[in-house]
Amino acid sequence: MNSFALEVADGVATVTLDRPERLNALTFEVYGDLRDFFQGLPERADVRAVVITGRGRAFCSGGDVHEIIGPLVEADAESHLEFTRMTGAVIHAMRTCPQPIVAAVNGTAAGAGAVIALAADLRVVARSATFAFLFTKVGLSGADMGAAYLLPRVVGLGRASELLLLGETIDVETADRYGLVTRLVDDEAVLGEASALAQRLASGPGLAYAETKRLLSRELDLDFASAIELEAKAQALLMATRDYREFHAAFTEKREPTWEGR
Repeated sequence: MNSFALEVADGVATVTLDRPERLNALTFEVYGDLRDFFQGLPERADVRAVVITGRGRAFCSGGDVHEIIGPLVEADAESHLEFTRMTGAVIHAMRTCPQPIVAAVNGTAAGAGAVIALAADLRVVARSATFAFLFTKVGLSGADMGAAYLLPRVVGLGRASELLLLGETIDVETADRYGLVTRLVDDEAVLGEASALAQRLASGPGLAYAETKRLLSRELDLDFASAIELEAKAQALLMATRDYREFHAAFTEKREPTWEGR
């Protein structure tokens, strides 16, 4: 990808938004490349976990005012819808790809940047970081890119209403108290901690992680009885995998299991 840096090593893909002079603000090209990358992950056997971060002092400051907002003011309704569907496709692909995603939030996460962090499965956050779901600040709905679906499920309806309606910037202590933070670390440790967490996931039982992620998303919209049945069927299928048999063998032989993701 030309619009962001991508490195793959030991099963971990590290996506680094790479416009530090613009606080990693997103362009049409970056949105499109992120969508294509995450949509392609189900076919990538070399990637078992993902880290997404930003270079410099920001994670992502949202859409670039000059390169996105300005042109959209002059665009027609068809172009508006094409764009908003593309941005939503980024988040949908993040939530539906089988690989767990760890966001290393190294600074400002605003607008679309806050939603990208929200869409990750885990968030390792620097002490200097801030979050702002600031869509209403630019005259748009706070419900953007799936934020009104995902955020209440992470922080509750009351907190989500506050964050999406007011669009105010919150510090990391508030974000942690609201439930947006998985791990709070010193600034210099954020990428290392996120990478270590992703490596732990990459070396673990990949099928089990993928199914856990899938069911967490699926069951958000199911009644309890349907959720229990879905989990029963999924668990029964996983009991036929090599990884499940490997755990039993490793336990019996008093050794650590060697996970194959099969």
